[in-house]
Amino acid sequence: MTTRAFVRERDFRRLLFTRFSAHWGNGMYQAGLTGAVLFNPERAADALAMAGGFAALLLPYSIVGPFAGALLDRWDRRKVLLFANLLRSFTILATAVAVGTGAAGFGLFSLALVSEGISRFIGSGLSASLPHVVEEKSVLAANAFAATWGSVLAVVGAGCAIGLRALTGADDAGSAWVTAVAALGGLGAAIIASGFARGLLGPSTVDEPSNPVLAVARGLSDGAKAAWRTPSVTAGFIALFAHRASFGISLLVTVLLMRGHFAGGGMTGLGQMAGFGGAGILVAGLLTARLIRRFGRVRVVVGALVLAAAAQAGLGLPMLVPTALLAAFLVTGAGQVLKLCVDSSVQLDVADEARGRVFSLYDTLFNITQVTAVSLAATVVPDDGRSPGLLLTATAFYLVGAVGYLLAVRKRRRSDTATPLALG
Repeated sequence: MTTRAFVRERDFRRLLFTRFSAHWGNGMYQAGLTGAVLFNPERAADALAMAGGFAALLLPYSIVGPFAGALLDRWDRRKVLLFANLLRSFTILATAVAVGTGAAGFGLFSLALVSEGISRFIGSGLSASLPHVVEEKSVLAANAFAATWGSVLAVVGAGCAIGLRALTGADDAGSAWVTAVAALGGLGAAIIASGFARGLLGPSTVDEPSNPVLAVARGLSDGAKAAWRTPSVTAGFIALFAHRASFGISLLVTVLLMRGHFAGGGMTGLGQMAGFGGAGILVAGLLTARLIRRFGRVRVVVGALVLAAAAQAGLGLPMLVPTALLAAFLVTGAGQVLKLCVDSSVQLDVADEARGRVFSLYDTLFNITQVTAVSLAATVVPDDGRSPGLLLTATAFYLVGAVGYLLAVRKRRRSDTATPLALG
């Protein structure tokens, strides 16, 4: 089935537009909150405070992961997408009120934790639902199309936040208005998702647990077992671990450079960086499926890791705006290639009854990795962000990830080959 063919499928289009609306709102919310905390003249944030902000945006992926995994495989995913988007809109409005009244620290970060945690529930639900609205042979292309354009819409949302901030002002009141508008994304996604027929998005068997706490406790364990039984997933996890750690370090360095070193940086500079990153995501979405068909998944993953390492060292180290923008394009594009490869492995190789749990484990582990990398980097990075040592460390993560990925692939292949002989 061609891209044009599956885009004409009504249920796929509805899921796609649900994703678009949710991602636009998410991009606007994150950019609005970033501006409110990091580039607000009424507030001041050092590297450690920034690490706390990144944790508030990323840890929900880890905290909510076990809940999402256990419940997405047992609850009607249509209901999840409907009510989670409505609830997220409410928490975004609460965050806007907190920003407008000058709240900071634990209170503001707690609201961000809740809002972003609900976002992960939504994201996992969208990914786990996709195989129910396209044919199996089209899952890879459909996932690449949906994930890529969803990420582009998130970048568009961030751009809308930056543009609106220029109109409303950079103080607490202006930041509050920008944050509040992001609630429209969740509201739109809920309205679109309400059009799905009950049970259409899976899971194949709906078994709402009588003891949700026990179901949640088993969620990560079940997801880990399912991932370990799937060689393509376990090897892909190693590659994404490396990317998350490296990307976290370079993200912190970039924000500090934009705020204190690059002339004409600030939110405008971050907007340019996001634009180049979005272009990288778009190119990756257009090329990934073709690259996999021509070269195979293993070569594509290793190539993406090596390309990211080269971009990080060759373009990031000069610490000039033009090279930093090119590095953002290549590193973000390579990361999207890795994500699409692992997403398709989970969607195609993991059974539907465990798919949500594996996606949630995926979110949990990788975002803990990124938060840990950001937090450790924040303890040594200078205030202006100029740290060649950290960028070399980020480069090394990519290379170590490539070696680890190849070792994992070869180990599992040897195991798969040896097992029948031993039995015989």
